Amino acid sequence: MSTTAESATAGPPADGRKTKKKKHLPVWQETILLLGIALVLAIVIKALFVQAFYIPSESMEPGLVKNDRILVEKPSYWFGDGPQRGDVVVFKDPGGWLNEEESAGPTSGVGKILSKIGLYPTGGHLVKRVIGVAGDTIKCCDDKGRISVNGQPLNEKEYARLGGADCYGPMVGNCNWSVGPVPDGHIFVMGDNRNNSADSTVHMCLKTDTDCTKNPYIPTDDVVGKVFVLLWPSDRFNFLHRPDTFADVPDAS
Repeated sequence: MSTTAESATAGPPADGRKTKKKKHLPVWQETILLLGIALVLAIVIKALFVQAFYIPSESMEPGLVKNDRILVEKPSYWFGDGPQRGDVVVFKDPGGWLNEEESAGPTSGVGKILSKIGLYPTGGHLVKRVIGVAGDTIKCCDDKGRISVNGQPLNEKEYARLGGADCYGPMVGNCNWSVGPVPDGHIFVMGDNRNNSADSTVHMCLKTDTDCTKNPYIPTDDVVGKVFVLLWPSDRFNFLHRPDTFADVPDAS
């Protein structure tokens, strides 16, 4: 028999030592370890990649309905490319935009814990569509009731609801207003349910206001991320995309 064959069938080591078997953790310890790893991964995913939220009001109908569960992705805005016109974004309440019910978030103990690690929708945030970015001027409205950004009318029939209003920007009580330029590092946002959305239009100063201190702009630092999935209810599961009409808007001059 060859030397190779003899090596393959060799017995215990010549010095009499026994080969040690690798010890396995008890099942309960392995379970705790796996749960710990899952918890760490969930926290990392929430902090860097994806987070769950819910729609707190009717302001984004018809596309997003109150209590819908959505997923927000964060990498799109990592490298200086902040929110773009047409994006649906989640942002922290800049102060006074939400009522007590809308700010509450989960009330059960389990819900609060899960919300901390991104596995349950959290409160204190808003969901709106970006209409203007830094430098943009927004005007309402032309003779067809359309909002214009940098002079370009938007065709919003695809996603916005008038709700009986005469134009796509009626929340200030009329269809004749303008705002901008949007400051650097900020965005101007609106809900898709245009006749029922306490958005940037409600927080801007009108020509008739005196000593107005309202601020319609949202700091981009307060933006959590972009909504990319309507997750629940499952029969309306859908991926969200930026409407084509925003591609026609020119850069601010």
